[in-house]
Order: sequence, then structure tokens, then C-alpha cells
Amino acid sequence: MSELVAQPKFACPSCGAEAQWNAAKQALVCPYCGTTAPAKLNPDGGLIEEHDLATALRSIPDELRGWQREKTSVKCQSCQAISVFEPNRVGQRCEFCGSTQLAPYEQIKAPIRPESLLPFKISESQVRESIRQWYASRWFAPDRLKSAAQMDTIHGIYIPYWTFDAQVAADWSAESGYYYYETESYEDSDGRVQTRQVQHTRWQYSSGHVDHFFDDELVPASVGIPEQLLRKIEPFPTDTLVPYDAGYLSGWVVEQYQIDLVAGAQRARDAMDRKMQELCAREVPGDTYRSLEVAADYSGQTFKHILLPVWVLTYQYGMENYPVVVNGFSGQMAGKHPLSWVKILLAVIAVLVVLAIVYLYCQS
Repeated sequence: MSELVAQPKFACPSCGAEAQWNAAKQALVCPYCGTTAPAKLNPDGGLIEEHDLATALRSIPDELRGWQREKTSVKCQSCQAISVFEPNRVGQRCEFCGSTQLAPYEQIKAPIRPESLLPFKISESQVRESIRQWYASRWFAPDRLKSAAQMDTIHGIYIPYWTFDAQVAADWSAESGYYYYETESYEDSDGRVQTRQVQHTRWQYSSGHVDHFFDDELVPASVGIPEQLLRKIEPFPTDTLVPYDAGYLSGWVVEQYQIDLVAGAQRARDAMDRKMQELCAREVPGDTYRSLEVAADYSGQTFKHILLPVWVLTYQYGMENYPVVVNGFSGQMAGKHPLSWVKILLAVIAVLVVLAIVYLYCQS
């Protein structure tokens, strides 16, 4: 079994304390004296490698496991997220749900090590300002949200993701529908004969072929943040990934994946299958279609395990907690908020009034 290897800390050249990755300065900075450490990350300009999926599903090499530095892991007994951080940091609350029910987490085999990541680019001060603007822009939220929301500590967390590549060759067949119109006669309510155009559909067999390359199909491997929230803060520019270096994680918490490679690969395949259905559907000629069948052949399937930067906040309004997440690279934000039923009711009434005015105008 591969074990975690302790490496020297990124020491501050002035006071000797451990320097931490600073998103605002994009450098290792001492949190005590403010000195920027001269250490260069990835001095050899390492490569970001794609791994063959079929081979990995049979057996993960030990050299791909471990964090390259000594780490401490705890598992939240509430949301089940596994947080990984420096041994000298004491975890008091879960970074995701705020629960104090944290238990030391040990595993039989070290996790697959991420080989690339996106460093944090958005600083905490930028996130706080964005959140204030986000509060004010929620139309159907209570007016007091901005002033009454109790903001807890904002956490910057590296979230685990899988990426998958695949070349897909798909043959499709379907029935293409072509609209045509016939004139029919009918009697109106006054007994007068009128004519109208009636739409019909002529069906005929069609088939074709679609080739498509999936590049970095993202699959979140997090259990600490709902996937629907993470999807709302995409995209993450995976073309700007940097090779993994423990320095980027210095001072930050990492969530360890619990959606493993097998489950991630299945989710990616399901997503690719859906997208291939959509791509083939666009190729069907005619005005409509039915009975679309797609036979897809997958080849050249590869994967990467990566870390992506996300700011996480859970704020309290009244007796309820609401999560907000922010893309740590682009600043894209998504979250949940309370609803003002008074505002919703007024909006519904306004819509009904407009519809009534339009109806009366048409009748006149």
C-alpha cells in the first residue's frame, strides 16, 4: 500500500512560519508577517497526463496514490464529507455543513492522488463583496435578507472532480416526420361553412453517422456540496489546469472524493450517452422525428483526477440555513435563499391583472 510522504514545509524566508497559497497574490505568502515566499511551484513544468480508463479500472497503480505530504483526514458524521488538511490544523466544525460531529478517518488504501488542479484565483474579500451583491439581487427574497442574513465563516475548499475523455462513433436511425397541410371544411357556431388548414405528418426512414470527441467531461466527486449547485457555477477552464503541487494546498482544506473512479466513469458515460442522443437528434432531417435509436462505440477513454477551487458559505436567516457556493477561479455564484411570499403573491396578482387587461382589449 502506498503511504503519504511528508515533505518539507514551504517556510517563510523571514520568520520561518509556513507560507500559504494566497489567491489574491497568486503566490505563497506568510500569514504572520506577510512575506511572499520565493519558492517556485512546479519548477520542472510537469505534464498533466491522461490515464487509460480501462487499465485503471482493473488496477490503480500505487504511484498514483497519496497526497505527497502528510495530511489529516476527518469525516463529518452529519453530511459524510471527508475533509483533508494539514496535521497542525485542528478541525472544529465541518467546512460544509458546520456540524461539530467530526471523527478521525482512516482508510485501508490511500486515495488516488490528484495530478492537476486550478489554483484559487478569487480572494475572500472578493467573495464577500460578491455575496453582498448577490443578497441584494434576489428579487423574490425578503427585503431584510441583506441585513438579517447571519454570515458564517467563508471556507475555501478544493473540491475533487474526475474528468473523462472519449472518442465516440455513433450510428443512428429514426423516422423523420415531414409536415404537410390539407384544406378541410367545417361548420362554425353560426352554421356557416368555413375552411381551415390541417397539419399532417408523412413519415419516412432515415439514418446517419456522428463522430464526436468528449474532452474533459466533468464529474463532481464531492458529497459535501449538492451536485446541482456545483453545476450552476461551471464552467471551470480545465485547459488552464496546472500540475499538482502540494504548495497550492498549503493553508487550504481539500475534500477527499467518495464518488470513486468506477462510479464517476459510469456517471460520465451516462452524460455522454445523453449528449450523443442530442447530437444525433439534431442530424435527423425533416420537421420532427420519432423512434430514434443510437448505437455508440466508445474508444480512447481516458481520465484525470483533479481539484477545483470553490468558496463555500452557509448563512442563517431565521431558523434556516442556506448554502452558497462560488467558483474560486471565475467568481460565478449559486446558492439558495428564502422566499418572500408577499412578493410572490404581488407578482402573481400583477400577471393576472395584465392578462385580464389584454383579454378585455382583445374582446373590445
